[in-house]
Amino acid sequence: MTSLASQSNTTAQNDSQTTTSHTAAVQSILSSLLDVHQFDPSQIKTDSESLEHWGKDWTKHFAPAAAAIVFPKTTEQVQAIVLLANEHNVVLTPSGGRTGLSAGAVAANGEIVVSMDKMNHIGQFYPADRMVEIEAGVVTEQLQQFAESKELYYPVDFASAGSSQIGGNIGTNAGGIKVIRYGMTRQWIMGLTVVTGKGDILQLNRGMVKNATGYDLRQLFIGSEGTLGLVTHAQIKLERQPQDLNVMVLGMDSFTDVMNVLSAFQAKIDLTAFEFFDDVAIDKLMAHGQVQEPFESRTKFYTLLEFEAPYEPIMDKAMAIFEECMEQGWVVDGVMSQSLAQAEELWKLREYISETISVFTPYKNDVSVLISYVPEFIAEIDHIVSSNYPDFEVCWFGHIGDGNLHLNILKPENMSKDDFFSECQIVNKYVFETVQKYGGSVSAEHGVGMTKKPYLNYSRSETEIEYLREVKKVFDPNNIMNRGKIFDM
Repeated sequence: MTSLASQSNTTAQNDSQTTTSHTAAVQSILSSLLDVHQFDPSQIKTDSESLEHWGKDWTKHFAPAAAAIVFPKTTEQVQAIVLLANEHNVVLTPSGGRTGLSAGAVAANGEIVVSMDKMNHIGQFYPADRMVEIEAGVVTEQLQQFAESKELYYPVDFASAGSSQIGGNIGTNAGGIKVIRYGMTRQWIMGLTVVTGKGDILQLNRGMVKNATGYDLRQLFIGSEGTLGLVTHAQIKLERQPQDLNVMVLGMDSFTDVMNVLSAFQAKIDLTAFEFFDDVAIDKLMAHGQVQEPFESRTKFYTLLEFEAPYEPIMDKAMAIFEECMEQGWVVDGVMSQSLAQAEELWKLREYISETISVFTPYKNDVSVLISYVPEFIAEIDHIVSSNYPDFEVCWFGHIGDGNLHLNILKPENMSKDDFFSECQIVNKYVFETVQKYGGSVSAEHGVGMTKKPYLNYSRSETEIEYLREVKKVFDPNNIMNRGKIFDM
C-alpha cells in the first residue's frame, strides 16, 4: 500500500517535471523565433513587469501568469509562432488592447501571449468601396480618426476606443453606444486575414460585398475570442459622417414609459443612440460633482437619445414627438442640446457612470434580451435583488435601444470585497436563470472568456456547445489557441 506521503512526493515530482518541460518548450520557441524567423530581441519580453502588464485585461478576477510575450510584425511571423506552439504543445493567448471585461485575454496558466501592438498600421484605402485595410493592432480611435480624415466615419464606438484594438473588437464582436443605428463590429468587417490554430493563413471574403461561394468562414472568426486562430489584417467598411447630431435627455417614472418613448421616436426618426440609466446612477453622478443636473425634476429613469437633424423638418418632427410623449404622460421632463458643446455635456451623463460607480466596487453583469422583454426582465431582476439582498444597491444603465443592459450591484460599505463577490455569485444564478427564461444572452458585448464560461449553458444549449467544440477541433486540433476560454475541450 502506497503511503499518502509517498503519493504527495510523486505528485510534487510530476508537477516539477511538467514545469521544467514547459519552461524548456517555451525557451525553445523563443530561441527559434530569434534564430530562424527574424525576430529581434525587442519583439520578445520575459521580465516580470511585462508578463504582468500584457498577461491581463481589465478583468480583476484572475491573476496573470504568462510565460513570455511576443510581438510579431507580420502575418508570417504570427504563423511561425503558431506552428512552433503546435510543435511544442504550448498554449497561445492573443492580446490586443486588453480592455475586455470577461478575462478573454488573460494568460493565467503559463501561456505565451501574442501581442498585436507592433501590427498597428493602416494600409490601403479603397475610395470607391469606402473600405480600408488595417492590421489587427490598430487602435479603435486611430481608425476613427483615419475615417474622419477621409470625411468618412467608423461608427463602432465605446468608452475604451482610445486603447482597444480592432483585432480584439473582432474577437469579441464589440458593440457600444451606436448599435441601434450601425450594428455590431460584425457589420463592418468586409474581409479578414487569419492564421488558424493549425498554422494555415486564410484570406476570408477579400472585402467583397457580394460573394456567394459557400460558407463565410470570416463570420466564424468574428466573436471567436481567439480560440480558432489569430486575426492579423481586416478590411473595414466605412460610412458617411453623421450630420448635425442632436441629443435629448428625458426623464420618466416607469420603464414602460421608456419603451413607449423608444417606440414613438423609432417610428418616425432614425436614432443613432438610445441609452438609459436610472436614478441611482444620477445620484452617484451628482454626488461626484463632474456633471450637472439635466433638469430640475428627479425621475426614476432617464434616457439619452441622439439623432441626425441636418434639415429643419427633422428637428420639427423630433419636437412634435417629444410634445406627444409629454401629452401622453410618458415623459416628466426633458432637455435638448442647442450646440455641439451642450451635446457633449449631456453625453457625459451616460459616459461618466462607469467611472463614477467604480469606487463602490460594482459587480457587473452585461446581459441582453429582446427589446420587447426589457421591462418585464428589469422588474424581475429588481425583485430578485431587493428581496434576497435588501442591503445591495442596484445601478442600471445600458444600450436599451438594442436590448443590452448593464446590471451593477454596488458593494455595501460595511461588507468585505470577498464576501460581497461571493454573495454576487449566488445572485448570478438567479440573474442568468431569468436571462434563460427570456431567451437572452449572458454576455451582450464583452465576450465569454473565463468569467462567463460557467454560465454559457444559460444562453447556448449543450448540443450547440458541442457543435462549437467540433468547429474548434477543425481549426485548432491541438487546442493551443486561447485554451480555457468560452468553453473547455
